[in-house]
Amino acid sequence: MRRIRFAAGHPAEVVPEPDPAPSPGHLLVRTEAVGVSVGLARLLAAGERGELATPGGEFVGAVVALGSDVAGFAVGDRVGGVVFRDAFADLVVADPRLVGPVPAEVDAAVALALVRGGLLALSTLRAARFEPGESVLVTAAASGTGHLAVQVARALGAGRVVGSADKADFVRGCGADEVVTYTRPSWGDPVDVVLDGVGGDLVARGVAALAPFGRLVAFSAGGGIVDVAGLLGGAKSVIGFTVGTLNRTRPELVDRHRAELWDLLAADRLHPRHIDFPLERVTEAIELITTRANLGCVVLRTG
Repeated sequence: MRRIRFAAGHPAEVVPEPDPAPSPGHLLVRTEAVGVSVGLARLLAAGERGELATPGGEFVGAVVALGSDVAGFAVGDRVGGVVFRDAFADLVVADPRLVGPVPAEVDAAVALALVRGGLLALSTLRAARFEPGESVLVTAAASGTGHLAVQVARALGAGRVVGSADKADFVRGCGADEVVTYTRPSWGDPVDVVLDGVGGDLVARGVAALAPFGRLVAFSAGGGIVDVAGLLGGAKSVIGFTVGTLNRTRPELVDRHRAELWDLLAADRLHPRHIDFPLERVTEAIELITTRANLGCVVLRTG
């Protein structure tokens, strides 16, 4: 098989390696597509020179072998999910608890966008206890997750959707009523829900943008500080969220959200945007993410 070799201080390169075997309780999946994310770019930038990285990520592909003690899957099943290491290869060894079925008719890049970004977008809205008619503000609204959060909010009946991004035309094309920039002093009229995938100073700005009884869902690794006194007068809430925690504690909700996403896609309510590269052009894909020049998801086609 082919695998991308990552070494800090050196360009990523595609190298041949022996095919892995599925370990007990795991699936062996032949990938069709894998995702390139900001997390990958950060990992590579933080590494020591010469250090090898074996990053994980999201993938879509078909099951080619089963380890012992695997139930609920069969060879030939089309699946999508995440692995915590060695995602950038023709074959990945995956934990069945972290994957779900993918409809056969859905393009691999479209499916990949929904497997992680779409699942995160829908799950954060549900964590916010969103109700139809409410207003939603999405930070990083041109990102792989952000552009889908705009679309999901619109599909579920948001009364007003605001995107915070520098790529106004793209975000409006995803369904946003308004687009605000990070440098703008005010983000306009208050909103009921803020979905923040950036962190840092934008957390406090997001709280300030909330209407009374508004909820901010923070799902970024970027941190941020919240002044509790700023929550009291408006009875506002800040909710921390990860799909990993949801999957460990309430896997039935993850299954429900996945099914809902496929239904929205089949009903033509979602239109994931993606930029595709072949595996050999991984350096270009990482550069696109690093410079924040991407519109939607960045995908490596492996199939």
